Amino acid sequence: MEKEKVTLPKFDTEKYLKEGDAIYAQRAEVEKVADKISKDGYSNIFLLGIGGTWAEFAPIKYAIEKYSDVDVYLVNAAELNVLKHRKLTKDSIVITASASGDTKEIVEAVKWIVADGIQVMAFTKSTGPLGQVAQTVIEANVTTGMCEYSYLLFNLLALRLLYNRGDFPDYELFADQMKGIFKNLVDIREQFDPKAEEIAKKYYSEPYNIWVGSGALWGETYLFSMCILEEMQWVRTKSVTSPEFFHGTLELVEKDVPVFLVKGEDECRALDTRVETFCKKITDNLIVFDTAEYALDGIDDKFRALVSPLIATSLLTERLAAHYETYTKHNLNYRRYYRQFEY
Repeated sequence: MEKEKVTLPKFDTEKYLKEGDAIYAQRAEVEKVADKISKDGYSNIFLLGIGGTWAEFAPIKYAIEKYSDVDVYLVNAAELNVLKHRKLTKDSIVITASASGDTKEIVEAVKWIVADGIQVMAFTKSTGPLGQVAQTVIEANVTTGMCEYSYLLFNLLALRLLYNRGDFPDYELFADQMKGIFKNLVDIREQFDPKAEEIAKKYYSEPYNIWVGSGALWGETYLFSMCILEEMQWVRTKSVTSPEFFHGTLELVEKDVPVFLVKGEDECRALDTRVETFCKKITDNLIVFDTAEYALDGIDDKFRALVSPLIATSLLTERLAAHYETYTKHNLNYRRYYRQFEY
C-alpha cells in the first residue's frame, strides 16, 4: 500500500534530506580531525559555547561522561572570559561552534585561548572571525537553525575521540547507522506535526510555562524554552531540570499552569517519570514529549539515548516552533534587542 504523502508546513523535505546527506558526507572529515586530535594527545576536553551553542553541547558532555572517564568541561564563553579555568591548559583540547561565525563571547575567548597555545577545533564558517582564529575548522554549508545537523557532527567528533581511547568500541556501527537518521527524522516530524499544531494553538498565549527535562535532553529542553520561546517568540518560560524541579518550581504548579515535560530514554528517565507522576495530580495541562514513542528504523536501541536530542529538536525546535510562529503571528527571525545594537 502506497504511503500517504504528508506535507509539512514551513518545511522543505527535499532540501532537508539533501542537506542531511551533505552533513553525513562530512563524516570522513570529522574523523580525520578527531584522529589528529587523538594522535597529538590531550589531557581533557573543553566544550565552549554560549546560549544555544552551550545547550547543543550539553548532550555531548552527557555522552562523553557516559562512556569515558576523560575529564570534560562544558563552559560558558562569557564566564570563561572573566573567570578563566585552572584545568584549561596547553594539554587541553577546546571544541566550540558558531553558526554565524562571529559570536562575540566565543570569539573573545578563542583569541586568548589560542594565544595561550591551546588547540581549538571550531564548527563554524572558515571565513568568519572565529574561523580565522581557531587552528582547526569544520564548516557545514547548510541551513542554520537545524540543530540535528550540529548534533550529528558533534557526536561523530566526540564519539570518534572516545573510540580512539578505547571507550566507545561501537563507533563504526553508530556512525554507519547515522546515515539513515535524517529520513527517520522526517518520518518523526510527519507523525508529530498534527499534535504540534494542537499544542501551539492551545498554549501559545499562556502567560507562564514550565519546561522540564534531564540527562541527554536537558540541553534541548533549555534551548527550546530559551532560544525559541523566549528569544524568538517572547513567551515567558521557566526551564528546570527534573531533579531540580522538586526544589522550588513544584510550588508554582497549579491546576491551569502548563508543564511541558521532555521525557528522555537515558538513566534520568526515572527522574522525568517522577515529575510526570507529580504533575498529573496537580495540573490539567501536562504535556509530555516522550522520545521513546518515536521509531528509529535501522538504528540500534543501544544508541537511542545518543540520538534522542535529534528526535527532540525535530519535535520542538522545528515543528512546534513553526506552529507557535503561526499562532503568535510573531516571526521567528524578529528581535527587539538581540544583535540589534551594542550591549
